[in-house]
Amino acid sequence: MKPKRFFSIFESKPTYSFIMYEIVKPIHSYLAYATLILLVIATVNGIIGTFSSKIFDDTSRKINLFTLISVHSMLLLGVILLFVSPITQGAYANMAVTMKDPTLRSYAVEHPTINIIAAILVTIGNARVKRFTTNGPKFKTTAIFFGLALVLILSRIPYAVWLGA
Repeated sequence: MKPKRFFSIFESKPTYSFIMYEIVKPIHSYLAYATLILLVIATVNGIIGTFSSKIFDDTSRKINLFTLISVHSMLLLGVILLFVSPITQGAYANMAVTMKDPTLRSYAVEHPTINIIAAILVTIGNARVKRFTTNGPKFKTTAIFFGLALVLILSRIPYAVWLGA
């Protein structure tokens, strides 16, 4: 007999989805710290470069690249969590109830949507930086797009869970 694929609170033993959830969730949570640090570094680097005569060198390019990789990794892990998390599975089972409950709505709708938009902003910002030939527009684009992504991500972090409160 094939094991069930989705977690149910009525099952006595963990399923593949639950095991995946237990592995992916901590990685997603810990990688969030690195992603936020990289976003702050990239944004500050962009702001400093915009208002100074700093050269957009290989270090600045690598900061942007590592930030992009980190944000996309978070996005990938987040999408996996959307499918294996018992919270979102329950939320998607009854969207009428989910939309009335602020916590469920945050997990199932707001957090994923805003973070997808943030990942798109980082991607667009990184792509636009490559088009410019002078330093000023490169730094300004980094500051704007990565800064907006940082603000969006900070607005949707589930702080109560994330900080263990």
